[in-house]
Amino acid sequence: MATTPDWVPAGIDTDTPSVARLYDVYVGGEHNLDSDRETARSALDALPGLDIAIGANRAFLRRAVRYAAELGVSQFLDIGSGIPTPGNGNTHDVARGVIPGARVVYVDHDPVAVARSREILEGDPAAAAITGDFLAPKDILDHPEVRALIDLDQPVALMLVAVLHFIEDKDDPWEKVAQLRDALAPGSVLILSHAYVAKDSGVGTTSEELQRVYSDFGAQLQNRGPAETGRFFDGFRLVEPGLTGMADWRPDADTLADHPMQHTGVVGVGLKV
Repeated sequence: MATTPDWVPAGIDTDTPSVARLYDVYVGGEHNLDSDRETARSALDALPGLDIAIGANRAFLRRAVRYAAELGVSQFLDIGSGIPTPGNGNTHDVARGVIPGARVVYVDHDPVAVARSREILEGDPAAAAITGDFLAPKDILDHPEVRALIDLDQPVALMLVAVLHFIEDKDDPWEKVAQLRDALAPGSVLILSHAYVAKDSGVGTTSEELQRVYSDFGAQLQNRGPAETGRFFDGFRLVEPGLTGMADWRPDADTLADHPMQHTGVVGVGLKV
């Protein structure tokens, strides 16, 4: 009988995968379970190169956070933040590389993600990790730790990276983003990425089989293209180069872009005016 790792919070169903722990598998993390690794193998069989796409998504996050900080934005609200990745590529690390005093609140509904984030941030007065659900924006905005660290009268970088593709149309994610947008001051930044594999993407497959893998454990993966994803930026002005694939948004000289999966997805950054 397998021993449950000591980092697993009480009450976790270790036999059921979670989206956050699957992501941790793809990026080579250590906070995942046998059920996650088995499902990740099925996901990679369904969509080869998925882990490469996840890496490109993380690289986009780092470039976009750096961009926001270089604009002078010193507050980051990272919703659907997941489990912190190994190394210094997390939101607070990147933001503080530009603005040492940047304040960050991580929000997730996965207990492992929240527990691990709190462990990393212990003793950090300018960062917090809270349990919250994108589907309840007001609860996030009114959370005491958000109120303590984030001044909504000043520009905020709202991060919705790799989260909206798990929200079904029936839950109207566009309206939820609008609620968050309306709470932000002018000059705020929306950093967003969404899964998308077009039939003519050149990866030799579609997302349908991957969607079945996720639906088997209750996660409904949406494959929205630029038109649907672009609606999330209503009320924001997209910065150049607009909506692109993951590796195509303001790539650095060392941005990896030699695999078709690095060019999938729809990503963008918008400014609230």
